[in-house]
Amino acid sequence: MIGVPLIAAPSDEEATLLATTAYQRVLCLLRGENTALRPPVTSMAPLWQPHEQQAVGEFLGLAVIGGPDKVRARLEVLLEQTGADELIFTGDIYEPELRQRSFSIAADLG
Repeated sequence: MIGVPLIAAPSDEEATLLATTAYQRVLCLLRGENTALRPPVTSMAPLWQPHEQQAVGEFLGLAVIGGPDKVRARLEVLLEQTGADELIFTGDIYEPELRQRSFSIAADLG
């Protein structure tokens, strides 16, 4: 069993935008700041330094972010690489209904 950060949306572009909430949360965790969910932003560039971007990327190394096709492909690779027989998803998505939609997209793949 492995825990997997999941941000699934109808398109890769929307998932990438929604993922900025998770990026901001991890960034705040690294900085020792309040980790309450923040709305997505169109660009993370003004919010982090290069070393912070790298740290956030490493923290979310197993994250699955994308539309249905990308999510399916990434989950298949994760299962193959880890041999996991069960996945637990987390989803740092600002809007609760979009978080639920993300989990539904993943559930519909199986």
